[in-house]
Amino acid sequence: MVPERILLVHNRYLERGGEDAVFEAEGRLLERHGHRVLRYERDNREITGLGLARTAARTLWSREDHRGIAELVRREKVELVHFHNTFPLVSPSALHAARGAGAAVVQTLHNFRLLCANALFFRDGTPCEACLGRAVPWPGVAHRCYRGSAAGSAVVAGSILLHRALGTWREQVDAFIALSRFARDRFVAGGLPADRIVVGGAFVEGEVPTPLGTPGDHFLYVGRLSEEKGVRVMLEAWRTRPELPVLRILGDGPLRGEVEGAAARDGRIAWLGPRGRAEVLEAMGRAQALVFPSLCYENAPLVLAEAQAMGLPAVASALGSAGESVGECAAGVTFAAGEAAALARAVAELARDRELRATLSAAARRRYQAELTPDAAYGRLSAVYARALKRRHGRG
Repeated sequence: MVPERILLVHNRYLERGGEDAVFEAEGRLLERHGHRVLRYERDNREITGLGLARTAARTLWSREDHRGIAELVRREKVELVHFHNTFPLVSPSALHAARGAGAAVVQTLHNFRLLCANALFFRDGTPCEACLGRAVPWPGVAHRCYRGSAAGSAVVAGSILLHRALGTWREQVDAFIALSRFARDRFVAGGLPADRIVVGGAFVEGEVPTPLGTPGDHFLYVGRLSEEKGVRVMLEAWRTRPELPVLRILGDGPLRGEVEGAAARDGRIAWLGPRGRAEVLEAMGRAQALVFPSLCYENAPLVLAEAQAMGLPAVASALGSAGESVGECAAGVTFAAGEAAALARAVAELARDRELRATLSAAARRRYQAELTPDAAYGRLSAVYARALKRRHGRG
């Protein structure tokens, strides 16, 4: 049983990221397979006109979006509502509205917001699970984990507590999509029903260029220039090992100044700024390997999927889903997260071993063809939707 009419719900971020891209790509994927796709969106730019008190109230329970979702589901006879992000404006009230109006409900768990104030399980430069399994996520408030704000952290913690008490996640969601086995385990430990969490990761949309047979002599970083992404660890690895190859960096973010400074001091480092998808794929086709030094629990990052589509091996921190998608699939080499010396050794090994790079490249491409194509993604979505509809109608 696959629904004909599907509503996708997403609260957009101020700074475009992977969740926005997945929301858009899955919508196009469903439309290409003949579904009627409706979209309900909010944008965080709306916050400036609301004020802090109204934003906090909507984070806990948005009456406006509860009403809007319920009316849309009933009017359009929507069979299934697929939620991506509800924070902060849509709020989990919308899940109650969708199911109350008769639709099946699916929630993609893009991050750890249901369990953690900053959604990353990350504090002071390292993974933190202090709130995992706690009835009250008080450490997140005490440490001001949401943007360094005690008040903001209290609102997010309050939302977590409220919707646990209301049974939002246990009673209003028919199926969850976790983006890795690692993430699934964390959500189960946090109290979500294990029998309703399905693992389904990213996919690469559209045509993928044919990988080059003879890549260049450089390594590549693509992503946000921020602490949790391990950018400082990467720069330290290059600073301490002068024999490492050229590193090209694509992206922007709060550590841009440090990256620019490193590039000015070291001719092997080149910062090329943010780039569009086509340029990213082209850059991947010309590199020897991708550097993925993240310090936090990444959830099926699109950059790794795109690298594997291009047959590009990765040097990735053995943390979270990266250990699954790179290490277990032999699509690259992994190192201990946060250890610049270990990253440098892994880069040096891969740079000098052409045969190893070829083996890892072939494995990366095989994983793309088996799991990361649009057809594979649609098969996973269809199965999750059928499962959710079966449960919604009392047959599961």
